Amino acid sequence: MTEQDYLLAWAAYAVAALGCLLVFCRMTGWMWRGLREPLRVIVAVLLFSPTIVDPAKDLFAPAIAVTALDILFKVGNNAWRAVADLALYGLVALGLWLAFAALRWPIERWWQGRRGEPQAVVENEPTMREMMARDDRFAADTRQDANGDRRLRIEPRL
Repeated sequence: MTEQDYLLAWAAYAVAALGCLLVFCRMTGWMWRGLREPLRVIVAVLLFSPTIVDPAKDLFAPAIAVTALDILFKVGNNAWRAVADLALYGLVALGLWLAFAALRWPIERWWQGRRGEPQAVVENEPTMREMMARDDRFAADTRQDANGDRRLRIEPRL
């Protein structure tokens, strides 16, 4: 394998891994942020962490691929090195995420305080139903006709 083939393979893997990460981000978009973000960090570490395959030639490969292939085909002894690299990269990435979350939390609280509290419902304010009942146009119930029978359609009053 020439150096250009090696770089081309890494470029193809990087594009595929970015696509997988994008799909995972779309899949976890509905989750609570405290669960969604660590899961995304873990998946990013699994996809983007390299491990050395041949120390003499400085060749690297994705750690998850090396682990899977070494366990599946029972060849080589790089699985433990790849797992150790995954654990190390995972701890570093989760530590950085925790530091980021710890810095973000007071800033978000300050920003919410600066924007002001959301407008709370004031006890003395009338509800929409009460305001409509005061208006003569909406005083009569439109769901009943002149005989008092219930209508099946609700007609707007103009």
